[in-house]
Amino acid sequence: MNNVFSLLPNFETADSETDKSDKTDSIMISNADFIERVFGEVIGTERPVVVSFAGNPATVGKGAWFGKPWIADKTLLFDNHNNYTSFATFRPDDEGKYRRQKKQFAALHAVMLDDIGVKVPPDRISLAPSWIIETSKDNYQYGYMLSEPLKDSAEADRLLTAIIEAGLTDPGANGPCSRIGRLPIAINGKYTDDSGAIWHCRLADWQPERRYSVQEIVDGLQIELKETSQQRRMQSRKGRAANDQPQDDDVHIPRADENPVIAALKASGRYKQPLGDGKHDITCLWVHEHTDQVDQGTAYFEPSESYPLGGFKCLHGHCADRRVSALNRFFEISKIEAKHKPMILVQPGELPRICDAAENELAKTLRHYQRGGVIVIITTDPSTQETTVKSLSLPSLTRALAGLAIWQRFDKRSEEWVICDPPDKHVRVLHDATVYPHLPVLNGIARQPYLRPDGSLMMNAGYDTATGMFGVFNARQFSVPATPTRQQAEQALVELSDLLSEFAFKTEHDKAAALTGILTAVIRPSLPQAPMFHVKAPSISSGKSYLCELLTAFATPQKGTPHAFPADDEECRKLLLAELLTAPAVLEFDNLTSDLIPHKSLCTALTSEFISGRILGQSKTAEVGTRALFLSSGNNVEPVRDMTRRTLTINLDPACETPAARDFNKQPVSEVRADRGRYVSLALIIVRAWHCAGRPKTACKTIASYSHWSDHCRQPLLWLGLPDPAECIFEAMNDDPDRELLGEFLQAWFTKFGKAPALVKDAITAAQTRGINFGYPNETLLEAITDIAGERDGSINRKRLGWWIKRHAGRVVNGLRLVQDTSTRNAAKWKVESV
Repeated sequence: MNNVFSLLPNFETADSETDKSDKTDSIMISNADFIERVFGEVIGTERPVVVSFAGNPATVGKGAWFGKPWIADKTLLFDNHNNYTSFATFRPDDEGKYRRQKKQFAALHAVMLDDIGVKVPPDRISLAPSWIIETSKDNYQYGYMLSEPLKDSAEADRLLTAIIEAGLTDPGANGPCSRIGRLPIAINGKYTDDSGAIWHCRLADWQPERRYSVQEIVDGLQIELKETSQQRRMQSRKGRAANDQPQDDDVHIPRADENPVIAALKASGRYKQPLGDGKHDITCLWVHEHTDQVDQGTAYFEPSESYPLGGFKCLHGHCADRRVSALNRFFEISKIEAKHKPMILVQPGELPRICDAAENELAKTLRHYQRGGVIVIITTDPSTQETTVKSLSLPSLTRALAGLAIWQRFDKRSEEWVICDPPDKHVRVLHDATVYPHLPVLNGIARQPYLRPDGSLMMNAGYDTATGMFGVFNARQFSVPATPTRQQAEQALVELSDLLSEFAFKTEHDKAAALTGILTAVIRPSLPQAPMFHVKAPSISSGKSYLCELLTAFATPQKGTPHAFPADDEECRKLLLAELLTAPAVLEFDNLTSDLIPHKSLCTALTSEFISGRILGQSKTAEVGTRALFLSSGNNVEPVRDMTRRTLTINLDPACETPAARDFNKQPVSEVRADRGRYVSLALIIVRAWHCAGRPKTACKTIASYSHWSDHCRQPLLWLGLPDPAECIFEAMNDDPDRELLGEFLQAWFTKFGKAPALVKDAITAAQTRGINFGYPNETLLEAITDIAGERDGSINRKRLGWWIKRHAGRVVNGLRLVQDTSTRNAAKWKVESV
């Protein structure tokens, strides 16, 4: 049944007698002849309006687009200009001027489809056009002449709006009736041809005898005309006849269990089999008209965004002009029934139930989710193929709700139910809600198979209700044994290590940290928390950014987009909330020029499964997941203070004067991207092999907040004999300047006061005073206090010192810690005790 899918247009081309140019293979016809054939004899003062100017249409001034009436043998159109014509005629205003405005509209003579081949796939067009003009390379304009001019401006608007809403042309700047299209003899100043010359339009097909009625265009292009108020009332009487009968729910009427067209086809014995993607193989209703009554080559398409009423295609010549409207008329199926959508009835006092029904229908689409208290949709960028999560704005939510249900309100004037758009009030209430009981929760996006909480591997793409993850990957690209062995894990480790063979790691611990980064990148969607990976080197061109690029390749098939490190916590919070709402695979801070400062929001994102904050531009707070791989890099910069325990630092040291001059034989990033499924599978094999071996634990220091990460990314490498990849965390905590300063302060205080409590002001006095009671100044204590709270004039800021002491109370360094003395309540006294 392959012929069912052969839906590409097979239009007859112009007669062989038509003059053509050998150079361009264009049909040779002048603009004057073209206009004359489209509009016929122009009567009275009614005129088409033409536009003509030189240059690039994208950059010319607004005045270039002013039109002038077409008068045969008088209006000049130069071949080297951008030449356009309206497809409607217009009357002059009181001053005798012609403008493409609705109030001057006279009649519509033709309609145009634009960007066929670029924005609109050719196989979407099933009606043979009257003309085809190639307006740029592989980009075409299709035109359809009307058999009778359409003089009712409202009807013309209905027809043109239906074409626009079907995505078959752009809306134009001044309304549907004002649309203009290119003439056959013209340039397109925005483009050049293969030789670099300005593009000259080409009349590829010219069939002026093809003229259509409005209904033939509607049926042929499979578009839907919006109903007038009178038509809606007539349709309402038929489509809402069931309203007079008792309903289980007077607000929400679910759609029929089976498409009424398919049900009718089955009942009449004409249904054969499903073909996938909403297509169905059927027996043509007019098979008796087929040559030899051949029963094949006929398909029905279920309603979609491109075909709101469904589609019908029969490959036999006798049915070439029949569309889905003929199929629906045969079975007496109304437009409302043909759409096969639920109905939501807008009634006063039922706002909660209406919003509940709308959310229910959103959930049924399996495309809409809730993430952090926000309604989101999963989208894929057509240019980069990157899949992200996008929150729905009010207009986007309105469009989504309008597309998934038929909304109706009761019109008191006609005393009928009429179709309407989703009311703004109801959409806003749903958009701003804090709880969504029906929408599934989206925890994140997985770009490769991922681990479930029990350690098993999820190999299926799509939404997983158990984990709340949405997989966007082709499972056939990944190959992981059901129970991988240690030997398979060792072989996988050898291959992954080979990718890192030309990186100049400072120690073996650093190489192990890089391998841990690979495992983390692969299974990050399965980890509630994971530390940041920071790549450090003494000079430029040491491979820092390239190593981050390699880790990114394991996390996602798309290239990374690094950010500058935020200057303050407010900027950091806004960045993290905006980025994490889209569920990115990687968040990278490249080329740091200062140490990794422990912004509060960044520290929270690295140790918590969720962060919350107000969405930029909205009065709504969202709570989003933090399951992204955090990366950073910089020359001689490192994590400080609270970032030391949250960051694995990978040290690179080429140990040469000009690292950029080194030669390399491998291109690991290109290798991984070319065969990503294989390399990601190697990392999964290591993790799964450790799990299948009984999760053996190697003795090592624990890291607060990262026990789950340590089990799945650190322990498998220790199990395979590698040095501890997290050793750098403990080294960084020991080398932390804050820790060193606190240690000096504790020792100096203990030396001066022993276990006796003292006020902050007493400590400052003791450090600065000479005398019998205090002896010589305690230089160590004075230096420590000055480093902590010293001012430019040499004085000590007592409040700053008190705040610093309070902030570091209880922290143990070298066996000592600060505690507040509880024996006095008038003023805070502090003492250092030995632990």
